[in-house]
Order: sequence, then C-alpha cells, then structure tokens
Amino acid sequence: MDQAVIGRVKRVNGPVVTVSGITNASMMELVYIGEYRLIGEIVKLEGSSATVQVYEDTTGLAPEDPVYTSGGPLCVELGPGLIGSIYDGIQRPLEALRASGGDFIGRGQSANSISHKQKWSFHRTMEEGSTVSGGSIIGYVDENSNIKHKIMVSPFCKGGKLVDLAPDGEYDVTQVIANVLGADGRKTAVRMSHKWPIRKSRPVQSHMSLSVPLITGQRVIDVLFPLAKGGTVAIPGGFGTGKTMTQHAIASWCDADLIVYVGCGERGNEMTDVLREFPTLIDPRTGRSLMERTILIANTSNMPVSAREASIYTGITIAEYYRDMGYHIALMADSTSRWAEALRELGGRMEEMPAEEGFPAYLPTRIAEFYERAGYMKNLNGTEGSVSVIGAVSPPGGDFSEPVTQHTKRFVRCFWGLDKGLASARHYPAISWLTSYSEYVPDLRSWWDRKSNGAWEADRTAIMSLLQQEVRLSQVVKLVGSDALPDSQNFILSVCDLFKTAFLQQNAFDDEDKYCNADKQLKMLRLIMLYYELGSKAIKAGSTLIKVKRLKVVQDLARMRFSKDLGDLEQRLRSSMRALEEAYDR
Repeated sequence: MDQAVIGRVKRVNGPVVTVSGITNASMMELVYIGEYRLIGEIVKLEGSSATVQVYEDTTGLAPEDPVYTSGGPLCVELGPGLIGSIYDGIQRPLEALRASGGDFIGRGQSANSISHKQKWSFHRTMEEGSTVSGGSIIGYVDENSNIKHKIMVSPFCKGGKLVDLAPDGEYDVTQVIANVLGADGRKTAVRMSHKWPIRKSRPVQSHMSLSVPLITGQRVIDVLFPLAKGGTVAIPGGFGTGKTMTQHAIASWCDADLIVYVGCGERGNEMTDVLREFPTLIDPRTGRSLMERTILIANTSNMPVSAREASIYTGITIAEYYRDMGYHIALMADSTSRWAEALRELGGRMEEMPAEEGFPAYLPTRIAEFYERAGYMKNLNGTEGSVSVIGAVSPPGGDFSEPVTQHTKRFVRCFWGLDKGLASARHYPAISWLTSYSEYVPDLRSWWDRKSNGAWEADRTAIMSLLQQEVRLSQVVKLVGSDALPDSQNFILSVCDLFKTAFLQQNAFDDEDKYCNADKQLKMLRLIMLYYELGSKAIKAGSTLIKVKRLKVVQDLARMRFSKDLGDLEQRLRSSMRALEEAYDR
C-alpha cells in the first residue's frame, strides 16, 4: 500500500479535518492521517486544500500532522468468512479488535476484515480455457453447512480466457487461484477475495420484476402489507413502538437466504441485545444458529459519527456481493434517522447550507441512492438474486411529517407505520392498519392468488373495508353508545375486534404464534371472513348478535393463532351457523 504524504493537517473540527498542500488526491479517496494513521475519506477538494471526514476519534491531531494516501476509495473486502462476523461501520472485525486491543477500539487500530490465514476448501466449477467475464463463477467453497460461497471473477475484470486454474484444494483468500488472459495479452489475477468501493453499486445484467413476496411470518405484514423480494420498506415509529423488535422478528423468520443487520447509531444496549440474542436463536429452516446466515454491522451512538454515515453503504455492498451469487438478502438498517443525523452533523461542521430542520440539502439524494440499490436482479453470471431493504426510521416525537420520514416515503413502495397507542396497549407488532400501505399488492397478487385459489385478494380487500368501516362506527359509538347501532353494524365491530386479537396480534414468546406460515395465514383470514359472511346472514335471518358471539366455535376462532392444526374449524363454523340460521327459519 502506497503511504506517500500528500498533505498536512491545517484544521481539526471534530471528525472533519482540513488538509493543506494537497499535491495528488481525488474525491472520495481513502487517506490516513497523523501518527496513528486514522482512517478518513476526502469529501471536498478546493485548490490545494481538501476536507476529510475521519472515521475515528480525532483527539490529539495537530496542525502539520502528515496525511498519507491509500491510492483508492473506501472499500470493503469481500470473500469467504463474512458470514457470522461482527463489524463496525467501516468493516473492522470487532472480535479481532477486542482480541488485540481490549474492550475499547484504539485509535488507528485495524485488522483484516476476513482472515488471511484460514484455509478454505476450493472446488472449481469451470475448466481451464473457458471464456469468462466479470462476475463469472469459477468455483465455490463451503462457507458453512448452509451457504456455498461462490468464487467469482471481479466485476472490474473485462474478461477473457481462464488460465492457470488451481486444482481443488485448500487455499487462503490471498492466494491466486486463476488468471484471466485478456485480448491484450495481459493477465488478471483471481483470488477468493476482492475489494469493492462501498459507494458504488455492483453491476448487474438487468433488473427484474418484483413478483415474489418476502414471507416474514408476521400476519399483518404478509397478508395486509406484503413486501416483495427485492423491495424496499420503511418502518417509522416513535420511541418504544417496536421498530427494532419488528426487525428482529423479520430477521429471525423471513425466508431470505442471508440477513445483513446494520445497527446504525443505535443505543449500545440495543446492539448488545442483538449480539447476545442472535447467536442463541435457532434458524427454523435449518435447526442451527441464526448467525450461520447473518452478518452484523454494529455502529453504536458512542462510536465516531462519520463511521455511522458509512455503515449502511458497507452493509448494502456486502448484501450485493451475496446477491451476485444468486442469494436473496434482507438488509435491516436500524435506523436511517441516526444516519441522517450523522449527515446533518458532518454538514454543519463543513459549513454547508442547511435545509429543512438543519439537514443538508442533499438528504433526499442520499436516501434515494441507498434505497435504489435494492432490487431483484439478473446477475452478470446469469443467476438471479435480490436485496430487500427494511429501513427503520425514528422520527422525533413520532412525528411522521419530519424530513427523513417524508423523503423516505418518496423512495420506498411499502410503509409499515408503527402506532404508539397500539404499543401502549401491548398490541405487537404495533403496525397501524390505517396509516400503513404496500404498493406491491398488484405485483404479488398472482403469487398469493395461486396459493389461495384466488381468495387472497377478495378476502384482503373485504377485511380492509371492514377496518375502515369500524373507524366510522367507533366514532358513532363514542358519541351515542353501541346500543344505538343495529346488530348488523355491531357485528362489524365484533368481527374487527376478533381480527385484531386473533390475526393481527402475535406473541413472540409463544412457540406456535411467533411465526405463521403463508398457508396458515390464508386459512385464518378465510375463517374470519367466513365468520363474517355466515354471521351476517344469520343476523339477517333473525338471530341476535349475542347468540352469534356465544357460539363455542367463535371462541375457538379467537384462539386459533395458538393452534398448530386448524382441523375441522371451518366445518364446525358452517354447521354452527347453519343451525343458528335454521332455528329462525322455522
């Protein structure tokens, strides 16, 4: 690595350092500052001066300290060994840093992002002499029992003939396992790892339509406000409404192949819970530790603010890398509000003109650049993969009109608004069915209708209509009481209450209720709608609401979320309602 001096420190303003005497540098270049080689990135160039945002504590830096070049932008190292790792915002492995320097990260402390000593068993899938290009898969290693880590030619490579291909065997990530002979006669080395700039999205062959849902096991999400694989969603909510816990539930149960969890500026105790709980959680698909399909990026609120700004780019670059292998990735960003606050602080220190609420004028652009790296892609090697982005937003005081929430809504197609009232009533997930929406419903209609024999769209539309009617009827009840309503309208209130408690609410501590597969979700929804249809018919025939609600089968409906097998519930519901209706027909 070139360590030539390219300038000297002129001014230090927290994490923002002004460098003078710049002789040879470029925008977004990675530099090292001072005696401790603090990591920084050039964010502004003006004449012979440069502004650098430093990703570490700048205490002790002084004028005239040297600034060294790295010769390239801030990159992450991509290769076998990423899964199960815990990194900070600039991909320094926290376990390795702790082993070498104790519980606190020292200034200038660094370690290889992935082990350069560990040997991996390489199996080639191509023969020497094959024509390859950027992204081509030439072999694989078993990263763990679940994930085959595909060894790919770097997308930077222009392609050519595969030569000097190593035989199957044990290699570390720094060894050359093949070369690509280009048309100009030059050879490009292929190793099991390569580096990629975090602010540059990895190239793909094409974007594909989003037609497959990301099944989360959370009924309110999958049935009412579904998210497509490759889609984007915002989870806004005030303090204590359950943003982090909703993301934890999705990370634990969704059908993505890999989870990348970015704790961006969150409280240390929350990240501690994640680091303690994830290794103990069991992946329902494999029966093994959830960490075998998880990568954690922990950048807490007491870490340098500029590293917080880089952390979500680090996370999504790693997600794109595994997408290129043909996997489906779910990226959790918790929370993008803390990331936006880092932009605001850095912008203030660089004396940029503030926009609304002090955020920089380029906030919408940065949010768009992040979310637009999601998608369902056809990769350069012909495989298909996706990156789904689930971003938490922490609006101050739960005010959804603040800039981060409003700009995020412009660039995502799904919105799971958390409600303080539901959280206070211990209704979890506290996703409001009145403020939330999903624009993926038309795209996913065919998938769900195939699974439900065409019933999903009709049942979903019907229950959403009932929930809207309930709002209006509840206002009437508050004014004049429920006795003023006929049984037919009180029955709507009763059905909606049943739907909220028996369907929308889930208990994360119950073994059966914490996860609900798609088939059971559809059956539960159909049973509730069937109860509404038959109950309305019985009331119209002359039965009273009291008699309908006192049927034993209705009590079983209220408890069905805790049952593994719904069995003959539909048959019993039909026979009970038929008997009730016939009693009045006679």
